[in-house]
Amino acid sequence: MLIDKHGREVNYLRVSVTERCNFRCQYCMPEKPFSWVPQENLLSYEELFEFIKVSIDQGINKVRITGGEPLLRAGLDGFVKMISDYKPDIDLALTTNGYLLEETAQKLKDAGLKRINISLDSLKPEVAHHIAQKDVLAKVIKGIELASSIGLKIKINTVPMKDINDGEILDLLEYCKKRSYPIRFIEYMENTHANDLKGMKSDEIQNIISSKYNFEHVISDDPSSPTTSYKLADGYIFGIIEPHKDDFCKTCNRIRLTAEGFLIPCLYFEDAMSIKDAIKAKDIEKATSILKEVLANKPEKNKWSEDQEETSTRAFYETGG
Repeated sequence: MLIDKHGREVNYLRVSVTERCNFRCQYCMPEKPFSWVPQENLLSYEELFEFIKVSIDQGINKVRITGGEPLLRAGLDGFVKMISDYKPDIDLALTTNGYLLEETAQKLKDAGLKRINISLDSLKPEVAHHIAQKDVLAKVIKGIELASSIGLKIKINTVPMKDINDGEILDLLEYCKKRSYPIRFIEYMENTHANDLKGMKSDEIQNIISSKYNFEHVISDDPSSPTTSYKLADGYIFGIIEPHKDDFCKTCNRIRLTAEGFLIPCLYFEDAMSIKDAIKAKDIEKATSILKEVLANKPEKNKWSEDQEETSTRAFYETGG
């Protein structure tokens, strides 16, 4: 069992396999970075897996594969199979923009993937094109439908933005409700890599939904989840993530590993340690020591409160948002 210095059990590892993405979303990376990390600088799947094994042996029982866009990295199903074969009962999930799901979903499920979180910010082709700066909607919808049809559990993530997709909150809710997909509305996270946008706060999102539906706050089954959950009268549950609050930091159970081998204790902090040299040298004792040191440095809460009005310099496409 992994316990940080604040007494929290850490059992969730998010692994970014690439910083590359085939979208240029306004809230993440609207302009292509001047240079991508060269492929040779990334840890191989085998090397990432070596650290994942260390983490699982120390108490990690939930792994989420992220990016950038993870489906851009060839051979991802083989990586999924490595993890699933090592611990068949692990909670193994993926976060994706869905664009390549139609081609990859079956292979991923066969390899052992259980759940997928998919970004869907609009049901209007022209709005989706404006956000992603690419004609994406039809392909994403096909990917969602295929993944659902083969039995992968689907969750939808939406970032509401004023004057862009704020008029679609009810449409997106009803799209997901009709198909029994949970939806999470994520408040826009200010960062230096995004365009100048105005996000929507939780109360604004709730006000729009309350114009048509009655709902009540419900306690989540997962106390470590960053989501505040609400239940409609018919039992459908939607969620809102408020990154400017630090309520969920009290039960934060996650750490993050980048494709280059940096282990990060908190999404909002720049502090990180590299496990690359230890893994390449097959020094498991050293890798375990670094893991425990990162846990010792894990902050009590994020530094992104509304009072501080701090803008993150973290590139979310490097770590998974």
